[in-house]
Amino acid sequence: MEALINKAEMLIEALPYIKNFYRKTFVIKYGGNAMVSEELKDTFALDVVMMKYIGINPVIVHGGGPQIGKTLEMFGIESQFVDGHRITSKEMIDVVEMVLGGKVNQDIVTLINSHDGNAVGITGKDGNLIQAKRYKHVKQSPETNQSEIIDLGLVGEITQVNVRILQEIDEAGFIPVIAPIGQGDKGETLNINADIVASRVASALKAEKLLLMTDTEGVKGKNGKLIPNLTRRKAQDLIKTKVIKDGMLPKVNCCLDALKAGVRKTHIIDGRVRHALLLEIFTKEGVGTQIVDK
Repeated sequence: MEALINKAEMLIEALPYIKNFYRKTFVIKYGGNAMVSEELKDTFALDVVMMKYIGINPVIVHGGGPQIGKTLEMFGIESQFVDGHRITSKEMIDVVEMVLGGKVNQDIVTLINSHDGNAVGITGKDGNLIQAKRYKHVKQSPETNQSEIIDLGLVGEITQVNVRILQEIDEAGFIPVIAPIGQGDKGETLNINADIVASRVASALKAEKLLLMTDTEGVKGKNGKLIPNLTRRKAQDLIKTKVIKDGMLPKVNCCLDALKAGVRKTHIIDGRVRHALLLEIFTKEGVGTQIVDK
């Protein structure tokens, strides 16, 4: 009986959050180990379905870098990276689109639907969701100490997000699952970083929350310990002092950009934890770092 009472108390603890988030939009970047582990894939799908059934509107943006890498390897195509960006040739972009818009996207849709989630898969090209241009990556040359533009090929920088298709999907009661592919001004397919897509989609939707799932605990301080809560100003200070750096830096910048555009709260959460989404949303402790404007 005590165990049953504890379960009831857990539900009561979640009640204020359920009331506050009813009919609100959450944009979730899904990636990392949560997309690899069968157990974590299943708990992710359950979390998303539960969110939908209690009145939250989840919008999923997924990655797929490791899956792209494996497929390119199978075709004998070598991958090259510059500052974390995959140089994407015309030969590669067909594979990227096949993997992200096909295999990975449909696997996620199938997984959510297996739990009665009513998901539908789209890419940024559908309904002109994501308009983009070729990304000009500027890098400091160590030899000359001069800035130089690196040609990354068919890598995109978002110019516009048209959310009409997402609004119609939501009104029809479905969960959108977005592959991070955009369309250039000449109709070409462009490969875009999934964190950036999630941030820009959340901004365009004026979402309640942006949640980036990662393979780390969240943002850590100088002492190496997790920082559960950050303001924009504190995050900027940690960037200036290089406490936030390397792979965490672009994720935090995505959160700061979303806050500036009107997203209420942003989160960098540990996707290696079972039910990470529900724990971050419906408990005081959470499983990552929350970044807010003030």
